[in-house]
Amino acid sequence: MKSRFIPDRFGFSLSVMSLCLALGVSTQAGHAARTVETESFSLKSQSVPLPNAEGRIPETDSGAAQGPRVSYDITLLPKAVQKTHSTLLRAAHNGNLAALTAIIAANGKVPTVAFDEIDDPVQHLRDLSGDDEGQEILAILLEVLEAGYAQLDPGTDSEIYVWPYFASVRLETLTPQQRVELFTLVTAGDYEDMKAFGAYNFFRLGISPDGVWQFFIAGD
Repeated sequence: MKSRFIPDRFGFSLSVMSLCLALGVSTQAGHAARTVETESFSLKSQSVPLPNAEGRIPETDSGAAQGPRVSYDITLLPKAVQKTHSTLLRAAHNGNLAALTAIIAANGKVPTVAFDEIDDPVQHLRDLSGDDEGQEILAILLEVLEAGYAQLDPGTDSEIYVWPYFASVRLETLTPQQRVELFTLVTAGDYEDMKAFGAYNFFRLGISPDGVWQFFIAGD
């Protein structure tokens, strides 16, 4: 499998990680394993920077007493979050990046897709993709949405649901099974780079409890 590089134009700290996603990586067996994990669970508090509402990883983490609530069960999400998740998942499956334009228009805000100012978020995502139609970035979006998610800051104004939950845990504590899940998104080399960096910093997506799509971004 080719390494996934993050080009310098992204402005990311992680030196080498690409957007070359192997579309066949997630097998039916792998998805079945995620489907049966329907109960949510709470991870022990981890000393890892968590992404904020714009998807940015802070330099330091104030650290809540409780770890993030993690689940694979979409039915446990608020109805508004379920709806947004389903809409994005359908757009990714359809393979038409332009469909995100209507989703963003109905979202009530432009989700953060870059740390710099951009004029057109959909065109920006197309530019990040390794193909002209943006289908590679849709494949990444699909894998992110099909991963387990973390509920961060429950009951506060900053509450948000983040996919994948790897963005909220210390990578060196992952079990073998969790590392297999992670490797559907990144390579083993990327994993080592992320551990050196101190956090997962490939693509992650956030949706607030009211169903507003807040970010889809990679980097720090």
